[in-house]
Amino acid sequence: MEKAEDAGVYRLRDDLAIVQTVDFFTPIVDDPRAFGQIAAANALSDVYAMGGKPLTALNIACFPSKKMALSVLNQVLRGGLEKMHEAGVVLLGGHTVEDDELKYGLAVTGTIHPQRVIRNQGARVGDRLVLTKPLGTGIISTAIKAGKASEGAVNKIITSMAFLNRKASELMLEYDVHACTDITGFGLLGHAAEMIENTNVGMVIDAGSVPFFPEAMELAAAGMKPGGLQRNRDFRSPMVVLGDNVYPSLADILFDPQTSGGLLISLPEADAEKLLAEMRRQGIEEAGIIGGINAGPRGKITVT
Repeated sequence: MEKAEDAGVYRLRDDLAIVQTVDFFTPIVDDPRAFGQIAAANALSDVYAMGGKPLTALNIACFPSKKMALSVLNQVLRGGLEKMHEAGVVLLGGHTVEDDELKYGLAVTGTIHPQRVIRNQGARVGDRLVLTKPLGTGIISTAIKAGKASEGAVNKIITSMAFLNRKASELMLEYDVHACTDITGFGLLGHAAEMIENTNVGMVIDAGSVPFFPEAMELAAAGMKPGGLQRNRDFRSPMVVLGDNVYPSLADILFDPQTSGGLLISLPEADAEKLLAEMRRQGIEEAGIIGGINAGPRGKITVT
């Protein structure tokens, strides 16, 4: 078995490779079943972003049995299994350890053609950028912990985070995709920066076209900001040029660390329009074209 260029991708033969990913984290919502669904969707997303098909998974759970009832763990695992069934993934088993804090996730194995791996770099001048889910989950999750999030906002982000990127991934494979990444802890601008870092292209993002949860704007203005938001800003600000019309709360949303966010897909303009239309026809209603790739300034993101 040959290790391919991409981390976690192993070539078995000329037309077949396996892809392996691991991801787990602590609860961000109070409902344990919903948390299990979100954690599973988040773990599966790494395979979808590369254009792969997840096939099997192993549960990874850390559980404080002296502090929590086993029924909580049961609900977490039930939620994860529901998403695995939806994805067509077979659960092979897993491992649970005693810990002071609840954590849950999956080790996922899938298949992919070794010549068709979609990397997070490779975007070309003239490409357009499609984002498939709204932003703001980190801000609203912080508000949940502070007891400041409305029931409506909580329900919205749970629905979004638990929504698989499976259909978006399957649809993008029908087009000439040059690069793709899933939007998670580094936020939109952090993952977008990875897409053009040390390359000969630049990026423009139209802030007015970026989908986000309206409640996130209000909560950011009220100071409900996760610690990771500022870390993302500090790390990636040298690559980002914010226009005067990008007001502070909107900038917060663009740097907001996401959980189980959408895919950011770079592809030719004509294909982007067709992909977006097909996504919306098939229920990915929040997807939008949010910007594009240009010749410069190289390695910079201009937000207008």
